[in-house]
Amino acid sequence: MTDDFIVDVSRIRADARAKMEGGPVTETYGADRDRVVAVLNDVVATEVVCWMRYTRHAISATGIDRAQVSAEFSEHAKEEWDHALRAAERISQLGGDPDFDPATIVERSHTEYTAIPDNELKQMLRSNLEAERIVIGVYQEIIRWLGDKDPTTRRLMESILEEEEEHADDLLDLLGD
Repeated sequence: MTDDFIVDVSRIRADARAKMEGGPVTETYGADRDRVVAVLNDVVATEVVCWMRYTRHAISATGIDRAQVSAEFSEHAKEEWDHALRAAERISQLGGDPDFDPATIVERSHTEYTAIPDNELKQMLRSNLEAERIVIGVYQEIIRWLGDKDPTTRRLMESILEEEEEHADDLLDLLGD
């Protein structure tokens, strides 16, 4: 048994030319593409719900710490929207259709949309921290499930996970508990 790395470039070139309509998805793609698209559409829904919750909280927050907390919520909202767009772009690359249907977003989301009373900054922080912790757990599971079958989607999810962990840390700092 040797550990030599050998690539049959002639075969790869022939496959690439014969199946151009596949775009970035080649014969070596190891995951169930339809299932990955479905999982990513749930990620899109989750990120849209998080964007809506953070945006609502940023706008409606009141109280002595409003400026700092609202600024953090606004920053997180922008990043959540970016996560949704990045997941949607990957869905498109895989030949799927990103699902932004408002009628099904909430039921497909891993987190809940919560409208906390305007003067309850701590509850807003706790609600968002809870959502971040849910997302962190789900995204870790997605990453493990993808493994080496789809390294591009795995890296996308790892990148999003890193930002979600930063959000949770930011929220915990603001809570000061």
